[in-house]
Amino acid sequence: MNIPSNLKYTKDHEWILLEGELATVGITDFAQKELGDIVYVEVETLDQTLEKDEVFGTVEAVKTVSDLFLPMTGEIVAFNDSLESNPEMVNSDPYGNGWMIKIKVANVTDFDELLSSEAYKELIGA
Repeated sequence: MNIPSNLKYTKDHEWILLEGELATVGITDFAQKELGDIVYVEVETLDQTLEKDEVFGTVEAVKTVSDLFLPMTGEIVAFNDSLESNPEMVNSDPYGNGWMIKIKVANVTDFDELLSSEAYKELIGA
């Protein structure tokens, strides 16, 4: 199970990489394996400011649809357009080319409240 130590995680299986006030968000390796083959990623919240834990989109796999929850309050400033034609990148590279959104973070100190890689491993029993 791939759980990079330079990222933070949520109990809902999103990961976040904070670089200054800009953060990149996606779903974890664990989440993509649980979902199976991802066929569609929908994000209709581009250019909107959402609160932490609000739904920013959905990910659709062959057998299920799952909500995506924002790890930190902020404005969604980018969507990974390449997921429209290649949603399977979430399966093959969840921490790289399979990223989903970028957000301008409202309060960078909220980052400290997220799960470390060790705490996330404990959550999923890895």
